[in-house]
Amino acid sequence: MPLTSRRPTPLTTLGVSLMLAAVTGVLSTPTQAEKKPLDESAQGEALSAEASPAKKGVYLSDWFNQDLTIIGSKDISFGPRPTDDIYLEYEYFGRKGPFELYGYIDVPKIFGIGNSNDKGVWDRGSPVFMEHEPRISIDYLAGRSLAVGPFKEWYVAFDWIYDHGSNSANRANTLYSGLGTDIDTRSRVILSANFYGRYQWENYGASNEYSWDGYRAQMKYIVPLGQFDNGASLTYIGFTNYDFGSDLHKDNPARTANSLVATNVLLYAFTHLRFTLVGRYFHNGGNWQDGSELNFGDGNFRARSNGWGYYAGVGYQF
Repeated sequence: MPLTSRRPTPLTTLGVSLMLAAVTGVLSTPTQAEKKPLDESAQGEALSAEASPAKKGVYLSDWFNQDLTIIGSKDISFGPRPTDDIYLEYEYFGRKGPFELYGYIDVPKIFGIGNSNDKGVWDRGSPVFMEHEPRISIDYLAGRSLAVGPFKEWYVAFDWIYDHGSNSANRANTLYSGLGTDIDTRSRVILSANFYGRYQWENYGASNEYSWDGYRAQMKYIVPLGQFDNGASLTYIGFTNYDFGSDLHKDNPARTANSLVATNVLLYAFTHLRFTLVGRYFHNGGNWQDGSELNFGDGNFRARSNGWGYYAGVGYQF
């Protein structure tokens, strides 16, 4: 899903070529990290036990999973005014060597359907919104397992979020970078964690633009719930982002230092066809103080940045 963020806060070139150079010649035999099946990481939010790793010959790639999904959303509170939208999403995820990949690209309001707060590709809104969350295995680069207790693999982790906007004042470009790990739960629960520092380029004109501003603690978890005689699988996918330490509130009482978004997904998946239902809870969504009085030039209103938002999607994996 786009479900890691829709209009939140968020790579310039990160020196990945240096990482690639470091990999060259490091390993002549597979490491524990290389042998690890894809579905042992919760990093890819749309992972299902059935679909990952991809079935050879069924999809275009035996490791790079892709899908197209039409998504309807309701009451999404990454800003002070909740939005409703119907949009198209391309999503990918997979693991190859040291690289663990997850990301999506959205075309907002592509069908021209949304509430008055929603702007998209046809009405001077953003023509593209995207998020990419690559992780690079430190264990793989070191050529040995660096497991400590339940922490079974370590990564350099990134999260780049970009909303193109119609102009610079309506654009967001955020990079989270830090350390990630997979955690052995000794159960069916697949668990990953990442801890990031945030660098903010554009942020819809906010005061923290072009600065380091705060941190993000992230947990992702997957629970396979069952397989059915018709070939479908049912999977619960959850992830929670807690942002803290922002300076936004220091010069604007309507902004906050902290925000939290907790997402809960039910994925019902066949080999190709996928159905998703999502409930997402926002607290100070987008670092906006719930109930604060605001005026964006079209009259006073009170921010609604706490509460539940919902998504439903139908997609095709290829």
